[in-house]
Amino acid sequence: MNNYIIMTDNMADLPENYIREHELEILSLSYILDGETYDRNHPLEEAEFYSRMRNGSMPTTSQVNPEQAKEAFTACLNQGKDVLYIAFSSGLSGTYNSARIAAKELKEEGKFPDRKLVVLDSLSASLGEGLLVHKAVKLKEAGKSLEEVAAWVEKHKLEVCHNFTVDDLFHLHRGGRVSKATAILGTMINIKPILHVDNEGHLIAIGKVRGRKKSLTSLVERMGEQIQGFENPEVFISHGDCLEDAQHVEKLVRERFGVETFIINYVGPTIGAHSGPGTMALFFMGNPR
Repeated sequence: MNNYIIMTDNMADLPENYIREHELEILSLSYILDGETYDRNHPLEEAEFYSRMRNGSMPTTSQVNPEQAKEAFTACLNQGKDVLYIAFSSGLSGTYNSARIAAKELKEEGKFPDRKLVVLDSLSASLGEGLLVHKAVKLKEAGKSLEEVAAWVEKHKLEVCHNFTVDDLFHLHRGGRVSKATAILGTMINIKPILHVDNEGHLIAIGKVRGRKKSLTSLVERMGEQIQGFENPEVFISHGDCLEDAQHVEKLVRERFGVETFIINYVGPTIGAHSGPGTMALFFMGNPR
């Protein structure tokens, strides 16, 4: 029943020890910084990545193409394993579509007639995608079949809530999320946006507050409005090289909601290229977005 592999991508921002412990396969998106290409096989320390951004380096990113996805799927299928791939949001990248194309080609070629390959759009990002993968991993380890896990993910993925804020509006401007005028004015008066991921998997601004401390508190206040009726034995937090802020948010969540288990990790460079240093994100199960 458990003769299958759960695959995701590095956009899920799961810690390396978690990936190893649960034997996940990872499809790697890449980025270019200061003329050099980095990916999971050729990484740059996250602290160094954000340090370079603070000093003016501007990274560019690229999605996985169908050939890369096909190669990764084939490597797993050649092991005699079925594959469940939970992909980075189609609202933020073409990677899901590339994976879908690759799966379709493999099916048409007929090389693995006895194997199953299921590609799902997480409609999630960073440790929101990671939280969805974590739920899938727990179900698999409890003995659920690939079909049962895939059905659960499809049914519940819009219950993965993403509450974000950023410290520098100009990175959102570069990505087309806010206008230049908004970035300039917001910076002058210390405005911090509150963002989430919507039902189509897009990153959307839903509010704004003045000051960093208030923005962090707002993430937790919004969580309080969303979690009614949901169990959250674990909460995930990602950050753009601002660990103390992440620990502050953890403390607020622990004190207010009694959560005991957290995963805290960096916002990986491929997402961080667009959100910048100082990004803070809180992920949990809650009311549909």
